Amino acid sequence: MLQDTRVAVDKTWRRLLKETRFVRNWAASPLRTGAVAPSSPKLAARMASYIPRQLDGPVLELGPGTGAVTKEILHRVPREKLICLEYSTDFCNHLRVNFAGLKVVQGDAYNMDKAIPGLRSESLSAIVSSLPLVTRPPKERLKCLELAFDLLKPGAPFIQFSYSLASPVPLDMEGMKWQRSGWILQNIPPARVWVYRKP
Repeated sequence: MLQDTRVAVDKTWRRLLKETRFVRNWAASPLRTGAVAPSSPKLAARMASYIPRQLDGPVLELGPGTGAVTKEILHRVPREKLICLEYSTDFCNHLRVNFAGLKVVQGDAYNMDKAIPGLRSESLSAIVSSLPLVTRPPKERLKCLELAFDLLKPGAPFIQFSYSLASPVPLDMEGMKWQRSGWILQNIPPARVWVYRKP
């Protein structure tokens, strides 16, 4: 009984620390962090579900934050095939401690080609993004998607969640295919997943 209580208290304490870290980063830079709380397990699982089962190349996660989505990605992707690109020093340190052996790169996801030297064109099997795209000007969003498409294998998904009603990027890009999930109401606030594929 006492052991169960200790475990429950420890779990609650860890969750509070994670959420406090997220709110602190959001308060310091709301346009970069975008959300005031980590993604829910339901949203994270839905995002990870779009990653192909057969992986010819690595998977890149943009803006992993505290690792809520990272945890779900690792149910589908071997640790050595996942690269996490995170802007915040605090989040990078948190990821390195909580996901030992994971490749965590500190850098700007809006310049992902320069942030991760050595990534070749058409080498990635998927990109999973928790970037707050809608907080950036439309030109920056488009540039981010174009950089991503250059790094992705043809037909590989760029997976993005959003709280907004409209797509975070224009849907009329020539030849681009897209799909979206229904609303994940268990997330706060409710969100849905958009998946974009280059021609």
